[in-house]
Amino acid sequence: MTFNLLMDIHIEGQENVPAKGPFLLVGNHFSFIDPLVLVRIAPWHLEFLGGFHNPSAPPIVKIIPWLWGYYPLFRGTGSRDSLRVAETLLQRNAVIGIFPEGGNWATVLRPARPGTAYLATRTGATLVPVGSDGLIDVLPQLRKGQRAKVTLRIGKPFGPFEATGKGRERREQLDEIGHQIMRQIADLIPAERQGHYSPDAAIRLAAKGTEIYPWDTKTETEYKTGEFL
Repeated sequence: MTFNLLMDIHIEGQENVPAKGPFLLVGNHFSFIDPLVLVRIAPWHLEFLGGFHNPSAPPIVKIIPWLWGYYPLFRGTGSRDSLRVAETLLQRNAVIGIFPEGGNWATVLRPARPGTAYLATRTGATLVPVGSDGLIDVLPQLRKGQRAKVTLRIGKPFGPFEATGKGRERREQLDEIGHQIMRQIADLIPAERQGHYSPDAAIRLAAKGTEIYPWDTKTETEYKTGEFL
């Protein structure tokens, strides 16, 4: 009911959602409220893996950690503790929601960070892609007293993946798996939002620069102390 009050939501591909875990529910990340729609399609308890700080997020997003399992990642640091917890949960047949891009600083697809691929290769979990469209319009439309039209498309499960290399070779393998994950998501969203994964060279060119990760220069200590704010 709450979702119907906030948005006019249409879901396609619900039959592709597995009856149980373990698996990773992966989606594009263009809006603060993206986690809410993953909850909407989940008939089971859903854990989240996400950023530690969301200083400019609206209150409805900041309460998510209190309502669902939420394991913070310190962006740009490869938070090992959170990843280990997520790995353990997947081994116990949990379902984890994660946004491979690692943040919502743009409204087109960007390359994945290595965390999602790392979890997939460590656990052998399959992945279920979700493409969302229209969520960036929800809050602006609510301010006008209107509901935005939102579409969720759920793709078929894919994986599992393996990474056999070490060091730099392993990172390259994880990056390639990340690209495969993002291509699955790209197939589920409008062409103009596909960014770096669009078959259209003009759209890829327009997305140039969005691949720069805003938190690469931040340390875990800065996140914990709030020095980056």
